[in-house]
Amino acid sequence: MLPNKLDYGNMILMTLTLNYTYRLYPDNSQVELLNEWLETCRISYNYALLELKDWIASRKCPIDRCNTMSEYIMAANYPFPGYHQQQNNLPKAKKQFPRLASVPSQVLQTNIRRLHDAWDFFQKRGYGFPRFKKYGQMKSLLFPQFRSNPLTDWTIKLPKLGLVPINLHRPIPEGFLVKQVRVVKKAMGWFASVVISTDIDIPSPVPHGHSIGVDVGLFSYVATSDGYTEPRPKFFKTAKSRLKVLQKRLSRKMKRGKNYEKARIKVAKQHNHIAFKRTDYQFKLAHKLCDMANTIFVEDCDFRIMAKGMLGKHTIDASFGQMRTILEYVARKRDVFVGRVDHRGTSQTCPNCRTEVRKELSERYHICASCGYGVDLPVDRDIASAQEICNRGQEAVRPRVGVRRKGMLTKTTYPGTLEKQEIVSQVVLSGNLVLDKWRFRGEMSVREDRSPSPF
Repeated sequence: MLPNKLDYGNMILMTLTLNYTYRLYPDNSQVELLNEWLETCRISYNYALLELKDWIASRKCPIDRCNTMSEYIMAANYPFPGYHQQQNNLPKAKKQFPRLASVPSQVLQTNIRRLHDAWDFFQKRGYGFPRFKKYGQMKSLLFPQFRSNPLTDWTIKLPKLGLVPINLHRPIPEGFLVKQVRVVKKAMGWFASVVISTDIDIPSPVPHGHSIGVDVGLFSYVATSDGYTEPRPKFFKTAKSRLKVLQKRLSRKMKRGKNYEKARIKVAKQHNHIAFKRTDYQFKLAHKLCDMANTIFVEDCDFRIMAKGMLGKHTIDASFGQMRTILEYVARKRDVFVGRVDHRGTSQTCPNCRTEVRKELSERYHICASCGYGVDLPVDRDIASAQEICNRGQEAVRPRVGVRRKGMLTKTTYPGTLEKQEIVSQVVLSGNLVLDKWRFRGEMSVREDRSPSPF
């Protein structure tokens, strides 16, 4: 949904922060050192988590109902092992465990910060307790601060690691500073995610210009209110045969052997290849949508629920949530407004007369018996749903004039010219412009038989 308290008349200023990802090419000694740092961070993460779980376990049961076999015993005045306490214990731990001294101090601090972020998130949502990380599960290191720009023409300077060759295929824009760098280990190689920021206040996009609604689905990956449809690319299905062969070879190898590790890396590389193809396609599609309009409205739905159905594999392969995130990221850079609207009933509502038109999943065309929209010229149901999404988005951002009573808008009037322009832009394909049946959500409508129908 669009925020209710947004003032679109004022310019909202915010600092612009971007992420640029580059490929790293460390030598053998640097790769060995990075792997050692990852393993050290994994051990320190597990130790800090063990201290947190021991403190919780020592305070689980009342003092008169302790277990007769064994129980965690910690002093009553022992403080909770929070972030600041565990961070302050790092200098003492380095004297006891010299292995910690080889890792940059800020990398260890951010590693403890990662644990407590997971703990805070668990307390907020009530599930997802932090778990111990197995060997090889720590995949990234965060360098949170730099005194000067670590990037040169073809190298990046990292603390205690030195100069690392980097493929700087995209230069840092003028006026941006490097805030932090995250080194990520993948099966394809090493990557650096560089966070850049500018001190110049950038106005956030506001609704303006041409507006479109975007509907996503498994039949048409993207359908816009202007009639454009994009077929769904099947990234996983096209690479499934090769992945099946690699996984079968992996299952026949002896675990923890050298051949097993080689086969595992090949499977991981195939998964990376699928993910990279999907991300590249979604970025290109996001730019294409930004070329079509200045204001884009999308559905505000939880795609994780869709992934639990019988088409869960196809839904996960389509990655609708990632597509929406990438679209919002690209649109912000290109000064295109992206708003979220209520997704309930968009495919079951006529975009012309706004009445409910029930359709099964097998029905691929929208035909309204109330106003006749789609009778003469068939309209794809995904396009009709996108038109309804655009209608709801324009209603959310349209300036309203009304009388308020006890904090509620009781009567609202809309400029007639804006109504007519909106109908023409959304239902131009059919030619059935039924102005007398145009209805707005939340109001009481009257059918031809004079019976009221709320919707």
